Amino acid sequence: MALSKNEIVAGDIKTTHPEEEVSPCVSRQTKTSTARLLSREELDRLGGERALVSDFKLMKLEKEAQKNWDLFYKRNTTNFFKDRHWTTREFEELKTCREFESQRLVLLEAGCGVGNCLFPLLQDDRDIFVYACDFSPRAVEFVKLNPLYCPERCCAFQCDLTKDDLRGNVPEGSVDVVTLIFVLSAVHPDKMKLALQNISRVLKPGGIVLFRDYGLYDHAMLRFKAGSKLGENFYVRQDGTRSYFFSKEFLAELCTDAGLQSVSNDYVLRETVNKKEGLCVPRVFLQSKFTKPGQSESS
Repeated sequence: MALSKNEIVAGDIKTTHPEEEVSPCVSRQTKTSTARLLSREELDRLGGERALVSDFKLMKLEKEAQKNWDLFYKRNTTNFFKDRHWTTREFEELKTCREFESQRLVLLEAGCGVGNCLFPLLQDDRDIFVYACDFSPRAVEFVKLNPLYCPERCCAFQCDLTKDDLRGNVPEGSVDVVTLIFVLSAVHPDKMKLALQNISRVLKPGGIVLFRDYGLYDHAMLRFKAGSKLGENFYVRQDGTRSYFFSKEFLAELCTDAGLQSVSNDYVLRETVNKKEGLCVPRVFLQSKFTKPGQSESS
């Protein structure tokens, strides 16, 4: 497969953020409850990754996490990730969770980046209000500079989900749907529960969290070079940003501990083939839905 700049895998030199959308080639996608099976070569490669980075580097990466994402957006501006027009296809709740047709849906996009999910949603649905936050101040500024940004329909703000109380910008218990798409993987595993608890506070009883992120044994995970491993299933890219690869069991435990209930939790296996280049890339994502216990006010 000829990879575009959005799909160069994690061990390569020029750029290091594999995205979920693929340039022209043949893709086959299936959902499954079981993790991808590895070849003997892949098992040996993972088994040889026992050395972790130093504690000093771990602390440095955590301290500089925001700076590294800000530098990422300084380099790439709004040109790196593709707009996510697939969200309403993959998550029908964005269309169907209303109690009545004209109900205004309130959504929180946690980790909005530069608006690649936000603006397609606003264009597609006139009866939606979106709170959008991101770790990177620069990314939030790009969102606000977008011609489609309208304060009457969306509110963008900077937020560290692991320590900044969302209730400073979003009323408690006011959100119908939270999207958490390729976001939680960038958070240190020890702090993921804090982010989920923060999100839960602004979610309505009966509200839903829509999750999609890198899954265990994704192609990108297997391509990291020596010296990139931070912990179990946790790696650092060459630009200093980090990525965790989720098992469904780990995510389910996280959400249960944060007071959320599982609705669905499956691996998405996508095999992308470029016949011209003679390449096959096995992608693995985890796509899940979790709900906050209790009935909504409207019900």
